[in-house]
Amino acid sequence: MNAPSHPPSFAPSGAAPLIDPFARAITYLRVSVTDRCDFRCTYCMAEHMQFLPKADLLTLEELERLSHSFIDLGVRKLRITGGEPLVRRNIMSFFRAMSERLGSGLDELTLTTNGSQLARFADELAGIGVRRINVSLDTLDPDRFAAITRWGRLPQVLDGIRAAAAAGIRVKINTVALKGFNEDELFPLLDWCADQGHDLTFIEVMPMGDIGGEDRLDQYWPLSDLRARLAERLTLTPLAERTGGPARYVRVEETGQKIGFITPLTHNFCESCNRVRVTCTGELFMCLGQEDRADLRAALRASDDEALLQSAIREAIARKPKGHDFDYSRGVGGKVSRNMSHTGG
Repeated sequence: MNAPSHPPSFAPSGAAPLIDPFARAITYLRVSVTDRCDFRCTYCMAEHMQFLPKADLLTLEELERLSHSFIDLGVRKLRITGGEPLVRRNIMSFFRAMSERLGSGLDELTLTTNGSQLARFADELAGIGVRRINVSLDTLDPDRFAAITRWGRLPQVLDGIRAAAAAGIRVKINTVALKGFNEDELFPLLDWCADQGHDLTFIEVMPMGDIGGEDRLDQYWPLSDLRARLAERLTLTPLAERTGGPARYVRVEETGQKIGFITPLTHNFCESCNRVRVTCTGELFMCLGQEDRADLRAALRASDDEALLQSAIREAIARKPKGHDFDYSRGVGGKVSRNMSHTGG
């Protein structure tokens, strides 16, 4: 990778932290490095997606500079997302650059992945300080997996998960709750995670983008129902633990394992939101469930002066809303027009 145009000082900038209009400190940044993915999950995108022209994407050097600015402004956790982040060419150069901020402003560097490339990269990720990752996995049935991902192969993902665990990376499984698809795998998934030593988080399907004819109202399985089914067999003890994300956790007393619930529809998590998202084109979304955005690419490319970029970031954070507008009650399945792969998971 070429040297970044903004050599980081790796020293606290002394800048005032990012505080939104509702007195929430913004300490968690999710950076999408690509909108491309090697899967076509039916709840995420259409099978024949029109991806962004590569010329529209920020370079890895620009993504690095942007991330440094956020860290200088108080971001402590950086999650790399996509699309599938590990399909971007030379992506490990970006991970290596960001890992140099661990202990120098950054507490955690992590990623969300579909697991398809983990067998290739797990050792290197562990070597640069990635300690835990999220892997999206909605079923343990190979045929169902092929159906839901359209292009994916379950054995490849399971190999990647094993490689990550063998490298010493803690794996959390993210499972989207899908009515009529994986309802009957609720307990098998739980048992598998307990056996493998993985935490498990269930996610309600979110109304984002055109998914090519699929109806999200048909897919939507409220986690209130899922949790009630778990409670019929298991003892669930609520935990006060927070990991910087939107999940709320319980402990399964019978196994000791931890289960998370991300419930943007049945019980939103906005009151404690400390997160913002940057897309691979440099758009800053202050809320996953709102359309308002800020163009940071213009500030990046207008000047090498970090004051201009940081001013643009602050102006955007000053517009961060109180909460999102996700809602199925109006009988529509796509409240937000953009796909999840564009914003970053």
